[in-house]
Amino acid sequence: MRHPLLLLCSYPRSMQSCQLPAALRLISLRLEQNAFPRLSIQLQHHRYIRYGTHAVSARVQPQARTPPALSLKSLQFKQRRQHATRPPDGSLASHTGSINRESAKLPGYKAPMTGLLSIFPRNLVPYAELARLDKPTGTYYLFLPCLFSTLLAAPLATPIAPPLTIAYTTGLFFAGALIMRGAGCTINDLWDRNLDPRVARTRLRPIARGAVSVQQAIPFLGVQLLAGLGVLLQFPWQCFFYATPSLLFVATYPLAKRVTNYPQFVLGLTFSWGAFVGYPALGVDILANMPALASAACLYGSCVAWTIVYDMIYAYQDIRDDAKVGIKSIALAQEANAKAFLTAVAALQVALLAGAGAAISAGPVFYLGTCGCAAVTLGYMIRTVNLQDVEDCWAWFKKGAWLTGGAIALGLTGEYLAHYFGWYEHVRDES
Repeated sequence: MRHPLLLLCSYPRSMQSCQLPAALRLISLRLEQNAFPRLSIQLQHHRYIRYGTHAVSARVQPQARTPPALSLKSLQFKQRRQHATRPPDGSLASHTGSINRESAKLPGYKAPMTGLLSIFPRNLVPYAELARLDKPTGTYYLFLPCLFSTLLAAPLATPIAPPLTIAYTTGLFFAGALIMRGAGCTINDLWDRNLDPRVARTRLRPIARGAVSVQQAIPFLGVQLLAGLGVLLQFPWQCFFYATPSLLFVATYPLAKRVTNYPQFVLGLTFSWGAFVGYPALGVDILANMPALASAACLYGSCVAWTIVYDMIYAYQDIRDDAKVGIKSIALAQEANAKAFLTAVAALQVALLAGAGAAISAGPVFYLGTCGCAAVTLGYMIRTVNLQDVEDCWAWFKKGAWLTGGAIALGLTGEYLAHYFGWYEHVRDES
């Protein structure tokens, strides 16, 4: 169908000008029926005196999309709006762009081909990663305060708790730590789902990379909490009331990174809660036994200080990214005097540990084996760790669980065995 690029309508001189709009409407209808683009019609009226007629030529051309002229007031408003939305130098938006460029250079996600996760079905691997089954160090740190309190409470039980009871109780504590640490990681990743993609170390976590959605993570969290409840119900019923308040800290710890420079303190309150639960697990009521309550309180404070030490070293892995995205951290707050601060907190940890033993009249094995070994291992770790090396911080974070935690556990085991076999009574009888 031909498009009328030029339409010439000739009218007699006697034709009135009022008939021109009708002709224009006919042209418009013709264009709409032919489904041509939006066009404008410009009319040029020519008078040809020689032929004695009026000629009207209709020339059809595309309409130019000229932007409307802005008034001075509108132009000033547009400039103010652009200035308000432009990120200033050093702002979070500009940092986000640099983080995205840095992340683009980092390797992408690769499914695990070795280790524990390699035996999981592919569709379950993201959930195992969400629970950090491939990184058990956090589970050890959550379990160790439970072990400490169990060994410290064992001589206070009536009668003294036998080794099989200790083994069974610690086994339950380890299962509970494995489950609840995974639940805590799920809660943390849900809170941090918008922050993790902007941090190099956490950008490939399951929720951050989109392998697990929020709608999938919440039911998974429910399963974890139910499994943790199942383990808790295997303990004496009093343990339920001692352990349940810790859920408040588990849920709120991720928020601490947004409001305080010392979120590691809040993490310590969470991870150290097992220092209270070992006593009722062996039938020792700390609310009715003041020495036991004082011992549990000192042990709890000692474990909180220990958490600050090892998690501050851990936080140095992300110190650059935390500063860019606005995450608060003790590593940033104490960057200028990091090792002096670590030394002071470690000294507080050892002092509170000694107080936990003094409250229940612990023997020399406790002070030499537990407090002495804790002081030596903490001092060696703080002196040796290179806080500017990400890999070294991660290595010492992992080693600290077995180095310091193992030394404390061995000292407490020696103290328990000294009581169980009556070595202290034998020494007193001879003297």
